[in-house]
Amino acid sequence: MQAVLHEIQRIANTVPLSVFHCTTKDTELMGYSIPKGTMIIQNLNSVLREEGQWKFPHEFNPENFLNEKGEFVKPEAFMPFSAGPRMCLGEGLARMELFLITVTLLRKFKFIWPEDAGEPDFTPVYGVTLTPKPYHMKVQLRSKQ
Repeated sequence: MQAVLHEIQRIANTVPLSVFHCTTKDTELMGYSIPKGTMIIQNLNSVLREEGQWKFPHEFNPENFLNEKGEFVKPEAFMPFSAGPRMCLGEGLARMELFLITVTLLRKFKFIWPEDAGEPDFTPVYGVTLTPKPYHMKVQLRSKQ
């Protein structure tokens, strides 16, 4: 389940840009000179889809978080909450809520893609946040067992 939840966060990264930071000194990075005081914005979405970091960078596949033995691993490139000392303070709460909501929904309902709907379009709508395009889905209450 951890691999599925992490893959949901990787693919459906809601906030593509991290908080603004400024360089504290003149810096050189990969041949580029970055003066002190330059505003830096991390593009979290780019690292979450980077070709060299993921087995399946452009598709939903929880195997991105499993090693050869099928055990959960969290790659360094996984940073939907940013990284470093100024990362999102709500990460723990968000992970707990994501787990509880996802497990509850999957336990109580079946989610069925309508046969006449064609292939889903996963291209996000860009704004301050990334959101999915509108779609229809059949949601069916699971029988009580």
